[in-house]
Amino acid sequence: MTINETQDEIIEEFDLFDDQLDKTQYIIDLGKKLPPRPESFHTDDKLIQGCQSKVWLDSELQGDTVHFEADAEPTAQISRGLVSLLIRVLSDQKADAVANADLYFIDRIGLSNLVTSRRAGGMASMIQRMKTFAKNSLLSDA
Repeated sequence: MTINETQDEIIEEFDLFDDQLDKTQYIIDLGKKLPPRPESFHTDDKLIQGCQSKVWLDSELQGDTVHFEADAEPTAQISRGLVSLLIRVLSDQKADAVANADLYFIDRIGLSNLVTSRRAGGMASMIQRMKTFAKNSLLSDA
């Protein structure tokens, strides 16, 4: 699936919920499904700055696609859910598509109404890290 197809699928899933509590619970449920990583994954170079909770993100170039893995503190279910959404949309996509992605699903599902400003800032930091990795991958291929 393309980035936009995945975003449209997420929008459809969130459209099934009538209120913000149900949407928040769905994000929490997504966070519970994010596979935990070993303690060795939790290094300072993977730590996302600006998150309310500790979130670690790793990036790897696999051919012409980028692959992302993440983890967050076990008690940070909303942060885990947010990063799992980003991984679902951006991981295993071509580097140029990730670098130039318009992540419209964030506004369309009303995430700004569901999360605190600090969590929104953390999510913006996650997006920045993912896009920067993709852009740098393109530069190294040039």
